[in-house]
Amino acid sequence: MRVLFLEDVSGVALGGEIKDVKNGFARNYLIPKKLALPATKDAMQRIVRLSRDAEEKRLKTLADMKALGKELDGARVDVEMRAGSSGRLYGSVTNAVVAAELSKMTDREIDRRTIDIPGSIRDIGLHSATIRLHPEVLATISLLVYASGTDPEATLLKLQADAEGEGEAIASTDTKATATDAEPAPVADAEPVAVEEADSGDV
Repeated sequence: MRVLFLEDVSGVALGGEIKDVKNGFARNYLIPKKLALPATKDAMQRIVRLSRDAEEKRLKTLADMKALGKELDGARVDVEMRAGSSGRLYGSVTNAVVAAELSKMTDREIDRRTIDIPGSIRDIGLHSATIRLHPEVLATISLLVYASGTDPEATLLKLQADAEGEGEAIASTDTKATATDAEPAPVADAEPVAVEEADSGDV
């Protein structure tokens, strides 16, 4: 079916464009959601206005996402999780969990699919994640994962103290290694010892 798009549909078309799509996609999704109309003669007369409106909406969305990205970039998100005494989580931190926390922080809906968490977070600690708010807007946030029933600030202080302790231990080890590897100081040449020859007397 040939349709006229009323709004941008990600990965499909921009508002004001005319494209051929599958009948089921058009009748079951695009048209009911008022994202597109059948490309009739009357609809075609609306192309210029629709293209202009879609472009204005596109620019507004980009500006809005840039402002949100600036607000979030470098921000810390506290994530409370159930964990054992060793700091191992009962489960893992997912993008859905992070999206829920971000939605609380920003009072707006954050799509979990926009959040990328490298690897799997299964321990208490500081981690990072990226949010692709828009094809042109990327923000990086830090995730402070802490155990349920504990204080996130106390967890952060402990993590920092542990990191400092490890740093000092490494520095101490390096110092010892340097001392061990150092070349021994050169030994000063010994003064020659004078030996008096015994007088050879007559026998």
